[in-house]
Amino acid sequence: MPRPGQDAGTGAGPGGVPARMPRWLPRAMILALALYACFQLGSWAFHQLIGLLINILIAFFLALAIEPAVGRMAARGMRRGLATFLVFFGVLAVGAGFVVLLGSMLAGQIVEMVEDLPKYLDQVINWINQTFHTELSRVAIQDSLLRSDWLKKYVQNSASGVLDVSATVLGGLFKLLTIFLFSFYFAADGPRLRRALCSVLPPRKQTEVLRAWEIAVDKTGGYLYSRGLMALVSGISHYILLASLGVPYAPALAVWVGLVSQFIPTIGTYLAGALPMLIAFTVDPWYAVWVLGFVLIYQQFENYVLQPKLTAKTVDIHPAVAFGSVIAGTALLGAIGALIAIPAVATLQAFLGAYVKRYDVAEDPRMHGHRRHGEAVLARVQRALRAKDAQEEASPAKGDA
Repeated sequence: MPRPGQDAGTGAGPGGVPARMPRWLPRAMILALALYACFQLGSWAFHQLIGLLINILIAFFLALAIEPAVGRMAARGMRRGLATFLVFFGVLAVGAGFVVLLGSMLAGQIVEMVEDLPKYLDQVINWINQTFHTELSRVAIQDSLLRSDWLKKYVQNSASGVLDVSATVLGGLFKLLTIFLFSFYFAADGPRLRRALCSVLPPRKQTEVLRAWEIAVDKTGGYLYSRGLMALVSGISHYILLASLGVPYAPALAVWVGLVSQFIPTIGTYLAGALPMLIAFTVDPWYAVWVLGFVLIYQQFENYVLQPKLTAKTVDIHPAVAFGSVIAGTALLGAIGALIAIPAVATLQAFLGAYVKRYDVAEDPRMHGHRRHGEAVLARVQRALRAKDAQEEASPAKGDA
């Protein structure tokens, strides 16, 4: 409907003058377009930098983990940069020694398995022939495998995938170097970083930030301590089994199982158990079955008995919260999220707990799931009275009928 003094057909004002656009409309349109462009630019930058942000997050938690050791060495007069370098050097030396020892052991076992493969294949073929009354031969099976199409396709795909594997390895090494560099700077320049962060905050907020930082260091250290305890228990348990079965390289395999099962979330246990099963198979195929059964049973014991108690005690969060945080971290960031979810949630819980006011709980049986005796009696009396009233109301109705 046209406004007063405006022509209905042309939208012009009095005297045929066209109506003007509101002055605020062009600026509003430009502002909306600018906000939309900033949102698209920020979204693009975030997706491009998500890998770097995750690496920085991992580096930050790694720096928190080594902060106690670096702090003790710095308190004794050592330069903080040198202390951080020594801690990282020790961690890398232990890791490299373990990888070299495990690699040499694995290479020797693979060579031995390849040499003994015809013997194992003959045993399997003889068992099949005796059980199913067949007439298989190793030579015929080898010829059929060598002439099969899937083997040729597998070799071709493996040859074409060498470049992809090389790129993946180089990318992983670059990511690892990035994480170590950031964690080194976070740990070595920790006081300077805290001072720079607190310099832009008022004194009251500075105290809260420093308290949150201290809580994060304690909770991250507690989480690694609990993982270290579970790795120790797992390694000792698997060493006893492997040594009793006479599996070679039992100490190295036990260390492998303990570390991989605890520091690779979700699938770490099965990756850790595959190598002992493979080496046990070279001794006796039934030993591999024993190792598999032990891995499955120990996994249940760890999930339902050991891990909830140790995690809740050292990280001070409820086992259900710990389990839920791992699931949420896995959904958000994958394996890295599962690894850092528990210390992150424990830090947040401890920090919020310092500012949530709590009250004394009154003694009441209902706290334990029991109703008070008087209330139970009163409820039964009320139900009896209501039943009696219903009967009295029903009786006159029958008499009138």
